[in-house]
Amino acid sequence: MSALTAKIKHEFLEMLPPTIFFFVVLHVVALIRALMIRGSGISLPTTASVALAALILGKAVLLANMLPFINRFPERPLIWNAAWKTVIYTVIAGFIHYLERLYDYWKEAPNIAAANHQLFTEMSWPRFWAIQILLLVLILNYCVFAELARIIGRERMKAIFLGPIPPDIAARLAR
Repeated sequence: MSALTAKIKHEFLEMLPPTIFFFVVLHVVALIRALMIRGSGISLPTTASVALAALILGKAVLLANMLPFINRFPERPLIWNAAWKTVIYTVIAGFIHYLERLYDYWKEAPNIAAANHQLFTEMSWPRFWAIQILLLVLILNYCVFAELARIIGRERMKAIFLGPIPPDIAARLAR
C-alpha cells in the first residue's frame, strides 16, 4: 500500500465515526423539525442533504481535531476538553444550520443580502434555538464519548460497549 493510499484510508477511517454520528443525529433533528413544522408548507431536508451536511460536519470535526488548540486542556479532567470541543463543534453546526436556512431563502430572493434580511425577519427563532439546543446536547454526548475513547483507546471502548468485555474490567465489575 502506498503512502498516499494509507493516508487516505487513515483520514477516511478518522472521518467515519463523526460522519455516521452526525448522519444519525441530523436525521433525528430533521424528524423533530418535521414534527414541529407539520402542515406549515415549509420544505424539509432530504436524506441526500442530511448526508451532505453529515459529511461536511464529519470533515469539520476531522479538520478541527488537527488544530493545535483543539486539545487545549490535556492536563485537566476530560470534561474540560469535551466542553471545549462541544463549543467549537456547536458553533460550526450552528453556522451550517444557519447557512441551510439562508439557502432556502436565497432560492427565492434576488440576492444573498435580501435572502439574509428575509431570513432574519421571517425565521422562527424559537424553533431555530430549539434545534440548536438539541444539537448542543447531542454534540456534547459525542464529545464526551470521543474524549473517553481517546483516553482509554478505541479498541477498549469498542470492547466495553460491544463485547467481549476485557478481563480486567469484568473482574472489577464482578466485585
